[in-house]
Amino acid sequence: IDWDCYIYHCWSIFCLVSIPLFPGLVLQSQSTDVFQNLALEDWIDAHVDLQQRSILLLWRNRPTVVIGRHQNPWAECNLPAMRSAQVPVARRRSGGGTVYHDLGNLNLTFFASKKAYDRRRNLKVVTDALRRVRPQLDIQATDRLDILLNGRYKISGTASRLSRKSSYHHCTLLHSADRSAIAVLLRPSCPGIRSNATPSIPSPVTNLTDHAPSLQWEELLEAVVQQYSSGCVDPADEALFPGVGSMEAELRGWQWTFGKTPKFSVETQLELRDERPAARCSAQLQLEVKNGRVESCRVEVPATWLPERLSASLAQALLGERFCPHRAAAALSALLRCESGPLHSRLRNLCDVLVAAMG
Repeated sequence: IDWDCYIYHCWSIFCLVSIPLFPGLVLQSQSTDVFQNLALEDWIDAHVDLQQRSILLLWRNRPTVVIGRHQNPWAECNLPAMRSAQVPVARRRSGGGTVYHDLGNLNLTFFASKKAYDRRRNLKVVTDALRRVRPQLDIQATDRLDILLNGRYKISGTASRLSRKSSYHHCTLLHSADRSAIAVLLRPSCPGIRSNATPSIPSPVTNLTDHAPSLQWEELLEAVVQQYSSGCVDPADEALFPGVGSMEAELRGWQWTFGKTPKFSVETQLELRDERPAARCSAQLQLEVKNGRVESCRVEVPATWLPERLSASLAQALLGERFCPHRAAAALSALLRCESGPLHSRLRNLCDVLVAAMG
């Protein structure tokens, strides 16, 4: 298949006109599923000839936490709170820090050839659009390629990916996002993590509507789209984007989201309890995690509280398992079934606090 001709034909269905140079074509995703939208990014980057045209993709997601390619989800996300609220975590293919998405956040992805890659020019599209609709707002792009309001509050973060011939640069734009969710969900799941993974840099954030309450979503979109042609696409449409479903499936998978985490270690103290207050004590947990799985484990418990054979068996049971509370609980359940008598409750308590430490 001549992909360039095929895509041009498909987009012509939507009455879209591709303009070879910037400004170019705008596509607006009809999906609010983060995995579909990330897969669409990958598909465009892989299959469209960006030497002849530039593209801006506009998209937004239902509540989601998105981490950078080289980040550690256990260090960046409150995974227990996210599970409780049914908020997924997604790993994107670009670098950068962790961000929270919801329907009050606009995502913009600028696609271009590698030669035409220019993040500052892309951000100028956003800042110029905002100044046009609300000239009273003090909006500036920084040297770190964020966009600040009033010189302090971050309204847009940025990340990018360069391929051999193509590039894409995406950024967020906070219109009316749930800032309380940002405060709750963007915090570590478990203490004591040591890692070379890229850490996020916390910044004070604000919404555009906090400073311009009358700014409507449609008005914001129109201000950006005026620089381009426009049209809507469904990122789940295999007829338009053959193979995009397999890209989406990879992005949804545990292996990509968690298994791609750079190697890290966990060193933390576990507080143990017994029916008798005088019998309470603490244990030391030391873990090495590689590719999302427990590579080594050591649990140091006072022998007066629990025999060493049991703490050693517990550590052995976790080797090779995913660093995940559900998998850990399943692995430890067999050990619990084998132990009865007065030590069973103490072993269960140790298992419970260890599983909770995994986030």
